[in-house]
Amino acid sequence: MKKRIFIFAAILCIGMVSSIIATAKSSHSEVMTKKADGTYIVNTTTLGKDIKGFRGNTPLAIYIKKGKIVEIKALANQETPKFFNKVKQGLLNKWNGMKVRKAQHAQIDGVTGATYSSKAVKENVKRGISYYLTH
Repeated sequence: MKKRIFIFAAILCIGMVSSIIATAKSSHSEVMTKKADGTYIVNTTTLGKDIKGFRGNTPLAIYIKKGKIVEIKALANQETPKFFNKVKQGLLNKWNGMKVRKAQHAQIDGVTGATYSSKAVKENVKRGISYYLTH
């Protein structure tokens, strides 16, 4: 009886460890992917799940190639379209062409009339860049 309990406990532990490893691998692949041309795409959906704009999360896709930010795209969010379009046009392109290390510490002004959305976007960029640099 003790032998069966020991075997059951060992199998359970192995299953738990496998699950933890699989979760860690899948969450990394959800956050950052690499395209065939060498472009990394950092998705801030899980990185910035606690970052709120005016009406909720403001996740981004940050495209990085050869140590420079190529483009930042807004992902699906609940922000007011009228105001978030201002952010898309006036803020997201501010990092384009910037070296990642410089962008990490850049002081970028927000968009007038979209303060909460701007702050959320800037924080998402900061977290995405930090993730890229550490992974």
